[in-house]
Amino acid sequence: MAHPYYGLNELREMFLSYFESKGHLRLPSFSLIPPANDKSLLLINSGMAPMKTWFTREEEPPRNRVTTCQKCIRTGDIENIGHTDRHGTFFEMLGNFSFGDYFKKEAIPFCWEFLTEVVGLEKDRLYPSIYLDDDEAFEIWNKVIGIPAENIFRFGKEDNFWEHGAGPCGPCSEVYYDRGPEHGCGKPGCTVGCECDRYIEVWNNVFSQFVNDGENHYTEMKNKNIDTGMGLERLACVVQNVNSLFDVDTVMNITNKVSEITGAHYGQSKKTDVSLRVITDHIRSGVFMICDGILPSNEGRGYVLRRLLRRAARHGKLLGVNQAFLYQVVETVVHENEFAYPDLKEKQSYITKVIRTEEENFAKTIDGGMKIYHELLSAHKAQGENVFSGADAFKLYDTYGFPIDLTVEMVEEEGMQVDRAGFDALMEEQRIRARKAREALGDLGWAGIEFGSDMPATEFVGYEHTETQGKVLAIVAEEELREEVAAGAEAILVLDQTPFYAEMGGQVADHGTIAAGDARFEVTNVQKNKGGKFMHYGKVVSGQFQVGADVTAAIDIQRRRAIMRAHSATHLLDAALKKVLGDHVHQAGSLVEPDRLRFDFTHFEAITPEQLAKIDHMVNDAILEGFPIVTEVLPIEDAKKKGAVAMFGEKYGDTVRVVEMGTFSMEFCGGTHLDNTAKAGPFRIKSESSIASGVRRIEATVGKLSLETMNKNQELLFHAAQVLKTNPGELAAKAEQQVAELKELRHTLEKFQVEASLGEARQFLTAAKDVKGLKVLTAVRNGMDAGTLRQMGDFLRDKEAAVVGVLASVNGEKITFLAVCGPEAVKRGVKAGELVKTVCAVCGGKGGGKPDSAMGGGTDLLKLDDALAAVDDFVASKLG
Repeated sequence: MAHPYYGLNELREMFLSYFESKGHLRLPSFSLIPPANDKSLLLINSGMAPMKTWFTREEEPPRNRVTTCQKCIRTGDIENIGHTDRHGTFFEMLGNFSFGDYFKKEAIPFCWEFLTEVVGLEKDRLYPSIYLDDDEAFEIWNKVIGIPAENIFRFGKEDNFWEHGAGPCGPCSEVYYDRGPEHGCGKPGCTVGCECDRYIEVWNNVFSQFVNDGENHYTEMKNKNIDTGMGLERLACVVQNVNSLFDVDTVMNITNKVSEITGAHYGQSKKTDVSLRVITDHIRSGVFMICDGILPSNEGRGYVLRRLLRRAARHGKLLGVNQAFLYQVVETVVHENEFAYPDLKEKQSYITKVIRTEEENFAKTIDGGMKIYHELLSAHKAQGENVFSGADAFKLYDTYGFPIDLTVEMVEEEGMQVDRAGFDALMEEQRIRARKAREALGDLGWAGIEFGSDMPATEFVGYEHTETQGKVLAIVAEEELREEVAAGAEAILVLDQTPFYAEMGGQVADHGTIAAGDARFEVTNVQKNKGGKFMHYGKVVSGQFQVGADVTAAIDIQRRRAIMRAHSATHLLDAALKKVLGDHVHQAGSLVEPDRLRFDFTHFEAITPEQLAKIDHMVNDAILEGFPIVTEVLPIEDAKKKGAVAMFGEKYGDTVRVVEMGTFSMEFCGGTHLDNTAKAGPFRIKSESSIASGVRRIEATVGKLSLETMNKNQELLFHAAQVLKTNPGELAAKAEQQVAELKELRHTLEKFQVEASLGEARQFLTAAKDVKGLKVLTAVRNGMDAGTLRQMGDFLRDKEAAVVGVLASVNGEKITFLAVCGPEAVKRGVKAGELVKTVCAVCGGKGGGKPDSAMGGGTDLLKLDDALAAVDDFVASKLG
């Protein structure tokens, strides 16, 4: 009997509801951007990736049983997208997780019950696999579930043992679905594990029960974990009985929209199908990435996004679409996914604008880039080469924004290969240059110390207190744990509680002191590690500190107040930007320092001076209004209902801290703030600029720094007024008057200079030699600019029809030559263009121009006389 049909959205809800009924906490999908403390991933690529610290117990999970449907991006097989049924860059991973709670005897029955009783897959079509010697899993499948022994497949480490270097690892148990012989390869030995499409893996249970020490020595874990992964699209393929993930209902609806726009239809040809699949897959990925706060750029996550969108745009061109079109598909992607991801609908207009802007930007470069590509390609072919050089591929990437896989794809269509090793080497050189540049700016690395999960997280009390008592939990010096440190040592102190704000969310860390009796430690930086420990960086200036010592931690209050002024003003600026420019504005980064702020935000065109002035006035009006600043901790759903603004791509827990500034601003924020906007002081925008495609930056000052700047400007104003012998109120009028007078004087001076140079020109004519009826003259006037030379030359040519003149001017190490020939001289075959070439060549230079006037230059000053002497010979040779 055939199994029932369910849509992809139905299957997702069925899975999550089932595991909720088994005591699991349903969590929404985490962002595609990994947690800040996970440097190992560019993008989330599995269900368990955002939960690593829960598996290792560096952080406590909200519950020991959790279930999620996690959005994921994988680009390792990007060249296969569209060519195979299974590969996609975006997919959703269903998962049920146990953090030291249940294990195999519960996980396997959960899996079986969901697949057979909830989804209704045929039991006789399901085949489990286990690790070679995992007899415990075999017994459960065989004795508890009732699967015949011959239908349970044992595979080796490569297939059924999950590990990644040192750390937690364990055997796997997968479940395969038999799609029927019509999907198989037809070979006699075709069975579970065959590479064909008959037996498809739908479920993978990972049993984390060992720890690998890195030398392949395994010890049993005390708290065993379950990590289940099941691709939602793959399950939908099986349940809907379709051939590929692109035929699943929600994905096919997106393809249908692409077909409507492009006029190309599925099944038309293999080439058309590939392009439709690429566009469908990449626009899905792009929409979700932008929704999580990623913007197109030339590095990191932004480059992955740019590469996907540009690859999709190129496949649109292959289908005959020569204008931006991807943005028109956004609405369909949102519609098909908003049930599970409501934030897509909230950000739809923003996502659409980002994609349209990227398409239009790419359109500006791709035509010029394609011209260069074809020139480079032709050069390789002309030399009989079948390898496209890495240097050329890098040029296309670096100058024209061509992602390398786009170049690879185009080159392969021509039957050639790209020198990928050469390209990678140039990319690595670029990364090294960038890394050195970052190091020159003084990047602060994490202390290379793991404090362990037994040490409690530091309690932050800095919202309420500027000074508190605490205990030293750990000391690090020279990247080693120490029991004590003495005067002169640079170290890190970890306390049980602290008033020091650790650098995060764009806000810089507090400075201050930690004291114990006569011992004093000056804090110059604070970082929070992934285990929640606040690491106070600084130097012991007197006495010594021991682990376990009672201390008094006190922040620099004046610095904190200046930081609070800047942070509260940043919220006001964010709100003002949205009011003036529109709701598409989202924070893309910030830096909050004492009385200084830098705010990066999404906007797709230059801000006009009028808009900037309006933003400035609006922030200052909000400051003068004296709005009370209120902070409260709320459940996240309550905060959203209240209208609080969340930062793009940020990961939030069940509760959030909301900072409200009257009716003007309300945002999620963990930073430190004033209690009234009036305390921010004067707000002044210092600069506004573009820092990336679709991202702009405003830098501003507040408080004392603004006052200091205003005072300096006032001093300059008074000084300028004093110099011009006027008062500040009349300074502008006086300056305009002075400028007008200077302009008039300059005009008069230029007039005298012209008259003087023309007088000289008359003298030149008087002294000219007669060469067979032509008046030949040469002269040197050092320091004369080209314009004055031309004026003299025009006068000579217009005054004397038979003139042949060469004027030279030396400026520094360069010689400028001007040659002029009157109408009679030109008529007799003496041309200025030819003459100046001859003269310039003597001085190691070049020149050229019209028959009656030409200019050139030279660099050999010692040959100047020889060059001018050549004029007579040139004229004589032309006249015979």
